[in-house]
Amino acid sequence: MQNLPKCCIVGIAGVLFFSSHVLSQTRQPNQNEPGGISDLYDKLVSTGPGGPAPRRDLTGFWAGRVAQKINQVPPLTPLGQKVFATHKNESQYIVAESNDPMKSCDPLGFPRNILFQTRGIALAQMPGRMLELFQYNRVWREIWTDGHELPKNVGGRSPDAPDPRWYGYSVGHWDGDYSFVVDTVGSDDRSWLDQAGHPHSIDMRVTERYTRVDHNTLEVTITIDDPNMYTKPFVISQASFKWIPQQDFEEEICAPSVMAEYLKVIADPAGKGPGQ
Repeated sequence: MQNLPKCCIVGIAGVLFFSSHVLSQTRQPNQNEPGGISDLYDKLVSTGPGGPAPRRDLTGFWAGRVAQKINQVPPLTPLGQKVFATHKNESQYIVAESNDPMKSCDPLGFPRNILFQTRGIALAQMPGRMLELFQYNRVWREIWTDGHELPKNVGGRSPDAPDPRWYGYSVGHWDGDYSFVVDTVGSDDRSWLDQAGHPHSIDMRVTERYTRVDHNTLEVTITIDDPNMYTKPFVISQASFKWIPQQDFEEEICAPSVMAEYLKVIADPAGKGPGQ
């Protein structure tokens, strides 16, 4: 460790902290309690409503918990069980043996990015679309509101079939003045649903309902419909976000070089045990 640049030492310390939190969040994969770490969200829960919610307006920066509470997942189909058995999460395996895509800084993908590492999201309304930005890895989604149709046959064999995307294809519409509903298809099936490693197929459909309860509170319900993997649709989480007064994010990047150094210097030696 003494030969590592200071920036790498700090980065590895952050990854170590992150990894230990991952473990704490995955001990009981289907019943994750939200939070676990005092964060900006926890500091803002007592700020009050801040006045009534503006009509049809979600624009702004919102603080979320480190991890949202995950509801009980329904029984998997035989295919779902087969795929799930190949996913080695860090609650059951040492870091060196885990195949969580996050271990190599692969994208969280959708909808995992709205369930985990949700310390911050931002929403920006534009003509014909809504942009959703995420603090973790500074990624963004484009949600069409101009009458776009969701693509069909994503990942199919025909030459004109669209490719799956890490964050899928999304369209949205207002349901009344305070709820924005988003439908998403075509999420890349290399991503996991949650820290436990529950799978999804390319054919999964995700519905999000963003409801601005008041000026300072945004509630999000996420529903999964994936008959290839699960025996019935289910609400995976009801996420909660609070208005950030300073309207700014911290930078939070999963850097592959820092992760590789962490695995080499800390995680892999720790997994082997003393004297190995």
